[in-house]
Amino acid sequence: MFIHDPTRPDAASLAALRADLASLARSTDREGPWHSGAFASLAEHGLLAGFIATEDGGTGATEPALLEALMAVASACLTTALVLTQWASACRLIATGSTDLRDSLLPRLARGDVTATVGIAQLTTSRRHVGTPALRAVHRGSSWWLEGTCPWVTGADSSDMIVSGAVSDDGTPRFFVIPTTAAGLTIGAPMPMLALSGSRTSGVAFDGVEPLAEIAPSAPSPTRAGGLATSALAIGASRASIAMLDHEAAARPALEPIATRFRQEADELAARLGWLAGEEIPDPSARDALRTAANSLVVRAAQAALTATKGAGFIAGHPAERGVRESMLFLVWSCPQQVASAVICELAHLDAPA
Repeated sequence: MFIHDPTRPDAASLAALRADLASLARSTDREGPWHSGAFASLAEHGLLAGFIATEDGGTGATEPALLEALMAVASACLTTALVLTQWASACRLIATGSTDLRDSLLPRLARGDVTATVGIAQLTTSRRHVGTPALRAVHRGSSWWLEGTCPWVTGADSSDMIVSGAVSDDGTPRFFVIPTTAAGLTIGAPMPMLALSGSRTSGVAFDGVEPLAEIAPSAPSPTRAGGLATSALAIGASRASIAMLDHEAAARPALEPIATRFRQEADELAARLGWLAGEEIPDPSARDALRTAANSLVVRAAQAALTATKGAGFIAGHPAERGVRESMLFLVWSCPQQVASAVICELAHLDAPA
């Protein structure tokens, strides 16, 4: 997909990938993208390789190009897009590790030969109010051992490895690669959620688990909540709802200006996303403002699509019904406090706190 131009995904290839994912979306919603074939499709179309540098066995696409691809994937199947972001975060953490670790894992991840996911919510947004770390790294002899829990791990029971973060006794967050078959690791049953249960998100317990490898604690890592990928998924999901409005507008011209206005808003946010992705260090306030705007759009566009499809859209399994439920993800997933506050204030028709 990115072999000839890593700065932009090929339009025809991206359209073919979207069609494949859309055809598998119902199965993915039930079984997850690993079992439906959606994740294999990402590998076959070359998208997985785009997230991994050329020196590590990938094709090294640029950040704007990857975000464009994420928007397209989310517009076809939000479950697959969510899983892809977790896989990509795991790969990016592994890429900060030793040469031996990168050489042993990243080429296989780029080809889709093995799968990985990430479990770092305990370091960003989940259970941080608790006095002791949810997951601790304990040094015994020459090895690290993990004790505690990862409360949210997407696809833990469908992945070969988890990249997770734990806090050592001196308060340093450390990152590890853990095989899902490791002794002492227990994967909980996937949680039945409001939406995206196909992501097979579950809690993972660690009872004296020895990791496969440690990733250097000083390395850069995607541990800040509310990154650009989350906004990309919200914009992509919005476009799926806007497509439903376009479909309804074909028979009801009064809906055309509504669909057009939503489309303009989505395009404006996509342009802002591309600009921020091109910055070496995106401005945090601009990033949060984009996430807030994308959250608002995805919820409103889903509600508009449901309203336009009338009673048919209210039946379980209809794309509009699913779109409304899936839009709620962005109110809770990787949502920094300042973004959550802005969303709640908007719902209450109050100005967000400065």
